[in-house]
Amino acid sequence: MLNKHHVISDNTQMWSERIASQWARTTGAWGERAAELAKKYRLLPLAMGFLLGRALILEELSPFIVPYFIVMYFLKRDHLPAGAVALIAGAATHSIPLLLKAVLSVVLSLLACRMAERFPRKDFSITPFIVLATVFVSHLLFYVLTNQVSTYSLVMVMIEAILSFVLTLIFIQSLSIVHLAKPFEPLKNEEIVCLVILLASLMTGTVGWVVQGISMEHVLSRYLLLLFAFIGGGTVGAAVGVVTGLILSLADVGALQQINLLAFSGLLAGLLKEGGKAGVSAGLVIGTAILAIYGGAEATLYLSLLESALAIFLFVLTPAAVWKKVSRFIPGTAEHQQSHQEYMRRVRDMTAGKILQFSELFTQLSRSFAQTSAPQWQDEQVDLFLSRVTESTCQKCWKKEQCWERETQTTYEAMRSMAEAMFEQGTLHGVPMSKEWERKCVKTDKVLEMIENEYRRHQTYSQLKKQVQESRKLVADQLSGVSRVMMDFAMQIQREGMELSFQEKQVSRALEGLGLSVRRVDIHNLEEGKVDIEISQPTCYGRDECAKIVAPMLTEILGETIVVKERQCEAYRDGYCKMCLTSAKAFEVDIGVAGAAKGGKLLSGDSFKTMDLGNGKVALAISDGMGNGERAYLESQSALDMLAQLLQSGLDETLAIKTVNSVLALRSTDEMFATVDLALIDLQTANTRFVKIGSTPSFIKRGKDVLTITANNLPVGILEDIEVDVVSRNLRPGDLLIMMSDGIYEAPRHIENRQLWMKRLIGELETDDPQEVADLLLEKVIRHHCGDILDDMTVLAARIDRFVPQWSAIQVQGMEKVERPRIVS
Repeated sequence: MLNKHHVISDNTQMWSERIASQWARTTGAWGERAAELAKKYRLLPLAMGFLLGRALILEELSPFIVPYFIVMYFLKRDHLPAGAVALIAGAATHSIPLLLKAVLSVVLSLLACRMAERFPRKDFSITPFIVLATVFVSHLLFYVLTNQVSTYSLVMVMIEAILSFVLTLIFIQSLSIVHLAKPFEPLKNEEIVCLVILLASLMTGTVGWVVQGISMEHVLSRYLLLLFAFIGGGTVGAAVGVVTGLILSLADVGALQQINLLAFSGLLAGLLKEGGKAGVSAGLVIGTAILAIYGGAEATLYLSLLESALAIFLFVLTPAAVWKKVSRFIPGTAEHQQSHQEYMRRVRDMTAGKILQFSELFTQLSRSFAQTSAPQWQDEQVDLFLSRVTESTCQKCWKKEQCWERETQTTYEAMRSMAEAMFEQGTLHGVPMSKEWERKCVKTDKVLEMIENEYRRHQTYSQLKKQVQESRKLVADQLSGVSRVMMDFAMQIQREGMELSFQEKQVSRALEGLGLSVRRVDIHNLEEGKVDIEISQPTCYGRDECAKIVAPMLTEILGETIVVKERQCEAYRDGYCKMCLTSAKAFEVDIGVAGAAKGGKLLSGDSFKTMDLGNGKVALAISDGMGNGERAYLESQSALDMLAQLLQSGLDETLAIKTVNSVLALRSTDEMFATVDLALIDLQTANTRFVKIGSTPSFIKRGKDVLTITANNLPVGILEDIEVDVVSRNLRPGDLLIMMSDGIYEAPRHIENRQLWMKRLIGELETDDPQEVADLLLEKVIRHHCGDILDDMTVLAARIDRFVPQWSAIQVQGMEKVERPRIVS
C-alpha cells in the first residue's frame, strides 16, 4: 500500500511538472510573439504616447507631453511619428482644450529640437532647458490664444514648466532603460525609481477609466506592485508602492489613501516573496483588507478586494519571461546573478578562445621553425664544389677548351675522384692522382690548393648551418612549449567558468548542519586531486575550526582528503575569517639545507631553491656558479631564478633547462657557466625526475642501502645546444634524498673513488631528520680538512613521507555527497 501511494504521488508530481513546463513554453511563445508584433507595429510608443497625452496632474496640468516628445526626438527618433500621433490622440480623448495645448506643444517642440540641432552635443545636458523654455512658451501661447491670461495662469505655467524640467531628467533615465537597456548591467537605485515614476505617470493616463465601480488605475498600480514585490522583495515593493501612490494621488487628489495602501501592501507582499506568486498575492490581499477595515473604508472594501483580485489575475497570467527579463536588471535577484554569470562565462570563453588562437599561432610557428630543407644529393654537392674550384682555376686557363670541351668526361671523373677523396680523408696528401690528369693539367698545384681551401670553407659553412639548425630547433621547442602552456591556461579558464553554485549550496548546508555560520562559499575547482575552495565564516577566536571541523567535513562529502592551504584571520577587523582549502597530496616532503662559503666568507657561489610548482609537484634545485664570490653567486642565482619562472609557468624540465642554457650562453661573451642539479618530485605518486647538468651525483638513502643517481651533461652556458638526460626514480615513504654541490662531493682530494666514499659517509648516518643529515654531512666534510673550507659547499636533504591528516573525516548521518561536474576537454 505504501508503494502504491508512492507511485501515485510520483505520477502526480510528474504530471504537474509536465503541465507547468508546457504552460511555461506556451506563455513564453506567446510573449515572444507579442514582443515581435509590438516591435513591428510600434505599439510601445503608441501606448506610452496615448497615456501620457491624456495624463494630468492636479486635474489641469499636463507636464508629460513636451518632455516625452523631446527626449524621444534625441533618443529614438524613428519612434517619434508614432509617439507624436499618440500624444495628440490621447489629448483628444480627454478634452478639446487639452487637444489644442498638445498640438501647440508638439509643433513648438519640433521647432525647438530643429533649432537645437545647430548646436550638436553628445549628451542631454541642454535638453531639460529646451523643455523648460518650450513648455513655458507653448502653454503661455495657449492662454493668449484662448484669452485666459491672468496672474493665476502665469503661475500655473511656471509650475508646469518646472515640473516638465524635472520630468525630463526622469524620462532621460527611464526611457533610456526602456529603449536602450544594456544586458548584464544592473540598474542603480535612482534608475529604478525613475522607471517606477515613468510607469506611474503612464497610469495617470488611465484616471477616470471606471468599469462597474472598478478603477483601472487601481488595478494597474496593484499589478505593478505585485510584479516588483515578487522580483525585488519588501524593500523594492514598499518603494514602488510609495512612488506609485504619490503620483496617482497627484493625478487624483481624492485618492490620497492610495499612498498608505500601496506602500503597506507592497511591503507585506515583498516580505512574503518566498511563498512565490501565492505568497505575494496573499500579502497584497491582506494589506488591502487591513487598511480598508482600519482606515474606515468598509464601504469600499468589496471593490478594493475586487480590484486586488483582478490585479492578481493579471499577475498570474504574466509570462515568466516578462518578470525574469525585468529581474535581470534588479540587483540582488537570482536572475541578475545568473545574467552576470552568463556574461562572465561569455567573457571567459572569448578570452579562452583568443588564447587558443595564440596557442595555435605559436604551434604553427614552431612547425615552421622545425621544418628544415631537405639535404642535397651527393652528386649536387660534388658538382657545386667542383664549380667553385674550377671558377678560379680552369675558367682562366688557356687549356680550358681542350680539358672541358674535348675531354669533358675524363676531366670531370678525375676532378670528382679528388673531391670525394678530400671529403673522405680531409686532405689530399698521400692520395694518388690520375696520371692522365697530371700529364694534361698545367695548374696542378693551384687546383689542389683550391680544393683544400674550398673544403675548409665548406666545412665552416656546414658547421654554421648546423648551429643555425640547432638554434631553429631550440626556438621551435620553445614556441611549442609556450603554445602548450597557453593551451593549458585556456583550458583552466574554461574550467573556472563552470557553474558550481549547486555544489556551493551543498557545502553551505553541510557546514550549517554542523552548527557553523558560513558567510560565503566559493568553489574554484572540484576536479579530483585539484580541489580549490574558499570559505568565509565568523572568526572562531583561535579554536582552529577550519582544520578541525571544516576540512574533515569536506573530506567526508568530497571523498578525498582536504586540508587547509592558508587562512586569514581578521577577527579584529570585520570579525570574519577566510580560509583556502585544497586537495591533500599523497606524500609530503620535509627539507633541510646546510651550506658554507669558501674560506668562511659570507657570500657563497652556490645557490639552492625549493619551489612549489602548483601542479602537485615540488622542485629542488642546486646551482654552482663558476668560481667563487659574488660573480659566481649572481650567475648561479640567475640560473635558478630563470629556471623557477620557466617551471612555474608550465614548461617541462627539459625545455626549461635548454632555455636557461641558451640564455646564459648568449648573454655574455665572457666564459661563464653554472651547474644545475634539479629534482622534480610528484607528491601524488612520489615519482622523481632528476636533471643533472654538470652537477655531482645525488644519493637516495633507503634504510641501510644508498642508491646513486648520475648523469653526464656539460654545465649550462658552455654550448649553445645541449642534450638533457632525464633520469626517473620512484621514491618510497621514508626515503632520504640528498643533493650536493661539488664542494661537498669532491672534498677528499686524495680519494679516488669519491662516490663510494660518499655512500659510506651517508650510510653511517643514524638520523633521518633532513636538517640533521645536511648539518652532519657538512660538518664531516669540513672536519675532513681540519676545519678548512676549500670550496663553496651546499647540501640539500629531503625526506619523503606519506601524508597523514591531523584530523579524521567527520561522518554525519544523512550528509549528501557533493556531485562533481563532468569536465570535457
